[in-house]
Amino acid sequence: MNEAKRREIFARWHAANPAPRTELHYGSPFQLLVAVILSAQATDRSVNKATERLFVEAGTAAAMLALGVRGLSRYIRTIGLYNSKAKHIIETCRLLIERYDGEVPRNRPELEGLPGVGRKTANVILNTAFGEPVIAVDTHIFRLANRTGIAPGRTPREVEDRLMRVVPPEYRRDAHHWLILHGRYVCKARRPLCPQCLIRDLCEFRGKTPEVPTERPRARS
Repeated sequence: MNEAKRREIFARWHAANPAPRTELHYGSPFQLLVAVILSAQATDRSVNKATERLFVEAGTAAAMLALGVRGLSRYIRTIGLYNSKAKHIIETCRLLIERYDGEVPRNRPELEGLPGVGRKTANVILNTAFGEPVIAVDTHIFRLANRTGIAPGRTPREVEDRLMRVVPPEYRRDAHHWLILHGRYVCKARRPLCPQCLIRDLCEFRGKTPEVPTERPRARS
């Protein structure tokens, strides 16, 4: 895909949604960090349902640490892998208090030093909480970048590195949200909604789904 096509793609997404936001609910960088850790192999909707009560009772690192693993688990038991996630989050709370006065660090090495936080999660925090122009590559973005031809790559890191090179600088901060929303709701894994796609004419996917013809009402005899 050439530069002109990519620029037009992001220009269209910007025109349609000039201020994209994460679908996770949070009130602070700490709450976002907890929500992102919980969202691994879970839907944003299920995470929001669990954290709605959790953040009222324990919205800070100190308050959540006081819950302990067992107490936290009671709030998040509807989320997959909740036991291991609870352990990661409680240990993360302890480290945040010991090392950063309970605040979330705003650089990648320190973020990735927290339990349950890898490169993708660190990028989400840096982008969404702190406004850094970085791109977190999840399964939706990986699929979309390869399928459309925007930034093909064999691994999430390859896709991330290529996106950082090819996304126009003025769109880089919001690119993560546009890509994930498009991959989640339009360019779906099993059957992409190509007839409804805003960038259908620019996408280089060869297997575009056709528009389903509407049945004309039969004439009455």
